[in-house]
Amino acid sequence: MSVLIETTLGDVVVDLFIEERPRACLNFLKLCKIKYYNYCLFRCVERGFIAQTGNPSGDGGHSVFAQLYGEQARYFEAEKSPRLNHREKGTVSMVNNGSDGHGSQFFITLGTDLDYLDGVHTVFGMVAEGVDVVDKLNETIVNKDSRPYIDIRVSHTIVLHDPFDDPKGLEIPTASPEPDPGILDSEFLAAGEPLDEFEGLDEEAVSEIRKEKEAKAAAQVLELVGDLPDAEVKPPENVLFVCKLNPLTTSDDLMIIFSRFGAIDSCEVIADRGTGRSLQYAFIEFAEEQSCEQAYFKMDNVLIDDRRIHVDFSQSVSKLMWSRFKQQKMGRNLKVGGMERVDERNDKNQHLDQRGDVKRRHYIRVEKSPKRHHSKHKRHSPSPTRDYSSPKR
Repeated sequence: MSVLIETTLGDVVVDLFIEERPRACLNFLKLCKIKYYNYCLFRCVERGFIAQTGNPSGDGGHSVFAQLYGEQARYFEAEKSPRLNHREKGTVSMVNNGSDGHGSQFFITLGTDLDYLDGVHTVFGMVAEGVDVVDKLNETIVNKDSRPYIDIRVSHTIVLHDPFDDPKGLEIPTASPEPDPGILDSEFLAAGEPLDEFEGLDEEAVSEIRKEKEAKAAAQVLELVGDLPDAEVKPPENVLFVCKLNPLTTSDDLMIIFSRFGAIDSCEVIADRGTGRSLQYAFIEFAEEQSCEQAYFKMDNVLIDDRRIHVDFSQSVSKLMWSRFKQQKMGRNLKVGGMERVDERNDKNQHLDQRGDVKRRHYIRVEKSPKRHHSKHKRHSPSPTRDYSSPKR
């Protein structure tokens, strides 16, 4: 009393509980015999729970008795005695349609101790061979509706032993029928279909995709080691990178020259930490992106202090990102690259005292005042769509 189920993942042999579930076993055996399950999809696979199939056209399925007596015999009554449980992985059970009826749908359990399915869905068999296929089903990658991204199908069924006589009027094919084209239609990858993400692309497009993936991978590594606060961070669009400077050119010189294009928030010539000498490149942060674009188009290759400079948009996030990222962690919403912000620069010179009065914050620089002023106010840091009859966890 066994059936061999050939799937796209491998073969499974199911031993049937003929004595305990005679009607369910009769239904299953005869459906296998007429090749009803051929090309059936596993439409629902949930890790550690079940893998469900037996619904060829997606309409819920029909019992073998519907083949004999018509639509009124689509479902047959569930057999609940003796009670069999879903304790072992590989248990095969008929799906309850919600009214204690069974049709053609069945599932294989992928986990153990699923006792909450007992008494609802009818256990009628157990996987005797092909446990590795059950494990493959359990590892299948699925979408949010528990539908496998790559089609898993029942390819063929072979009845190894059938103790029941064939009902009168049951048409048994001499060979496996050709599949209905509608059954094979799928929005997902077909079983065995090669996963070639570059198919149909030219070499240039393939090269661009690979470079983008490598860049993302490198960014993720930098985030892990702490060199980037976020792998998705983008370079700021209001910052210019200026290089090939004369060693004598200062930040104030650049501030005066570039301020003709718009307001500048900061301008810094990068210097060697040890010697203090200019490294001959600078970052200029404009208040507006439009000003930054104008400076980019008009200042490249301009002569400053007998040196022709090179101007480009900054590709670095190190200069601005860390300070602003820290501010964000303290509750500020600032913008760097593609991040949204609410500009609160005007608020940093004010704060509320305990009575709600606005007072001027005292910013004291040590080099300008011999005495430190201690503020009385402390700064506070802000704190699956399945078939209608699918088993439910």
